[in-house]
Amino acid sequence: MMALRAGLLGIGMMGRHHARVLREVEGLELVAIADPGGDPHGVAAGLDVLPDVEALIASGVDIAVVAVPTRHHFAAAMALAEAGIHTLVEKPIAHSTEAGRLMAHAFSSRGLVGAVGHVERFNPALQELRRRLANGDVGEVYQIATRRQSTFPARIADVGVGMDLASHDIDLTAWVAQSEYKTVYAQTTFKSGREYEDMIALTGRLSNGVIVNHLINWLSPMKERVTVVTGDRGTYIADTATGDLTFHANGTIALEWDSVSSFRGVSEGDVTRFSFAKREPLRVEHEAFRDAVLGLPSNVVTMEQGLHTLEVVEGALTSAADGASVTF
Repeated sequence: MMALRAGLLGIGMMGRHHARVLREVEGLELVAIADPGGDPHGVAAGLDVLPDVEALIASGVDIAVVAVPTRHHFAAAMALAEAGIHTLVEKPIAHSTEAGRLMAHAFSSRGLVGAVGHVERFNPALQELRRRLANGDVGEVYQIATRRQSTFPARIADVGVGMDLASHDIDLTAWVAQSEYKTVYAQTTFKSGREYEDMIALTGRLSNGVIVNHLINWLSPMKERVTVVTGDRGTYIADTATGDLTFHANGTIALEWDSVSSFRGVSEGDVTRFSFAKREPLRVEHEAFRDAVLGLPSNVVTMEQGLHTLEVVEGALTSAADGASVTF
């Protein structure tokens, strides 16, 4: 089978990783790169750096990856859809839900694959977690809580922590639970002198009744990427920074110490850290995109799913501004 001819728009901090993976994935051939800012990380490797998306389209690509700043997603994706090119757009899907809705329609109405690069969904710890939840290993899920904290990234200039990081946690939570968000309430703060928020705390509920909580900021001197799923048989902890998944089971041995038993509720059981294959999430994401384009079974993040994530992010920011919860 002929390899799909791939084009890449944007070779900045994220685009450079897309360039590497596009060259590594079987069935894909990186044939064109475009970036008006040139090649700051030296990833072109013999390819001419084209000036814009129009030049990328003219090069005759079958698929494209858009890794430019969020404010440019809409124009680039609409041009690619008009040209009939299957496209993976980095998250968030767009700068606004209105733009995201138009993008999703542009691809679906033409029978094209439109995908969004929510790469955390492809983290091995979360892939394994999703498999075990689907097997019913934790029983009924009660709550999903995430923590995503780090120092401020100088590369981000056009969005706040909600768009950049909360979008990760919202997408992975809806996917892990297999349920969309029903309500959300949020609070934000601005401490770094920018017009965009650098800390956000969200709480809400999914349509299936699961309670969700997200703590996210760019103000922490340590890096943390944790997802905690609590159910009626125990708690899973997925560390997406290391790709580890641990299960804390509810205890099956009755406690004889009455004061401790009454305080703890469920008792502590065995703790298991699982062993499983750990593949690079970005590579798995590109394989899913390739398979979707080829009409094979795929768990690629659709533009419709990316749009729901953006709606929840915008709802959270509206909630923070208005002081009231938002229902979807």
